[in-house]
Amino acid sequence: MGFRTATARKLALVVGAAALALATLAATSAPAARVAASAPAAVSVRFQRMAGFAAPGTPAKYNKVGVLETGPASAKNILVLVPGTSASAAYFEPLAKDIVRKTPNWQVWAVERRENLLEDHSVLNQAKQGKATPKQLFDYYLGWLSDKTITKHFQLIPDAQVAFARQWGMQVAVEDIRRVVQAAKRQGGRVVLGGHSLGGSITTAYATWDFNGQAGAKDLSGLVFIDGGSGPTATMSTDQATQSLQTLQTSTPWLAFGGIGAPYAGLFNAVSATTVHNAPNAPALLASFPLLPANLKPPVAATNVGGYGYALDTKTSPMGLIAAQAHLGQLAASGDPRGWDPSGALTPIQRFADMFSGTGLLGLDGTAWYHPQRLTLDSGAVADGNANPTQAILNVRATHGHDLPKGLRIYAFGAALGGQRVLDGTTVLANQSGIPSSQLTLINRQSTYAHNDPAGASPTNDFLANLVPFLTGIAH
Repeated sequence: MGFRTATARKLALVVGAAALALATLAATSAPAARVAASAPAAVSVRFQRMAGFAAPGTPAKYNKVGVLETGPASAKNILVLVPGTSASAAYFEPLAKDIVRKTPNWQVWAVERRENLLEDHSVLNQAKQGKATPKQLFDYYLGWLSDKTITKHFQLIPDAQVAFARQWGMQVAVEDIRRVVQAAKRQGGRVVLGGHSLGGSITTAYATWDFNGQAGAKDLSGLVFIDGGSGPTATMSTDQATQSLQTLQTSTPWLAFGGIGAPYAGLFNAVSATTVHNAPNAPALLASFPLLPANLKPPVAATNVGGYGYALDTKTSPMGLIAAQAHLGQLAASGDPRGWDPSGALTPIQRFADMFSGTGLLGLDGTAWYHPQRLTLDSGAVADGNANPTQAILNVRATHGHDLPKGLRIYAFGAALGGQRVLDGTTVLANQSGIPSSQLTLINRQSTYAHNDPAGASPTNDFLANLVPFLTGIAH
């Protein structure tokens, strides 16, 4: 995309905001991501890439979709989970392990979207294997931005090399998921599709998508919405959609998450989360990073885990970063540097770091360094599967919102970002197709669960506690 450091202040805003926003082209001959030896033996974890949708203009090597499979391969029932904005398959891994331990006849398949093929995990993999120090990890991905003596470092991808990604919208995402769902169906059991945040909108799009006259939900037994989904009307006009498409053709393909250009949000979160895992009690590396604004740093010297928690806990993280937050605890009351006090946490901070680092997984982390603008743009036309003029502009074919299978079961969980709106959108979706309320599980924890707590909370997790009986009732 090209990144310029005209002033230290501009760079500070880019990198510093990326720190809190969430969270070279990868070698095409590199093998598929591997599960590191440290993965718990009690739960089987596998990763594969399969042929995806042949997106027009996209090189064949990127027409692939990844699947992180958790649970016994013999389990016939499969919960397919779709990550949200700037998130990836590994985000779900701690939750996936919890699910399959409690529902032994289920697997969880987390979708790894094609944009993650662009990520350079070379030094991140080394750090996960203990072959690179936290400082080496930091320098390779971020330190070089302020220290020009670092000559071996992460390479940026010019937009001109990935212009095809401007077409990676809802059609590409849904068609890729179609391949995953079809593979899951071949296991011979039930298939449930769910998503977190934007992944909830993608779930609605898939369920209501027109596949040769049939709704995508025809092959599904259930839907799961995790603090995300769709409403009954389009959120943008045809004029807005047309203008947005025109603007996209001359701008970066990638979403600027919170105004932050790719790939910095992903870089920061992957590096910081891995450091929390590898060296939690060492002095925070970012404390001395001159390009990190002071308001993003703890008011006292902190450890890596202390600095990370301070940035992302609901009590100290800025409200503008609600999509990145969880209930993690607080800085320890004493110590030099200060560690982390987990009192009152819903989500253990090490688990939170594991979600975004992809601990135990090589070639994977929990953030998407490059999130297609087109995918987020197209989500505004889904409208609970109700055909609308904006869909024609964006080539969104989510038109079967009134003929979903009557036996479909739906679970919706609202947290801080979506709250009651997630439940309301789910109710409209069900009512449109005559799905009885007895087949809906609607839970609102908006006042107590941050946006990332449904995936992170442990050992007590209201989302999981209601998901288990939901899946058990569907099982083949």
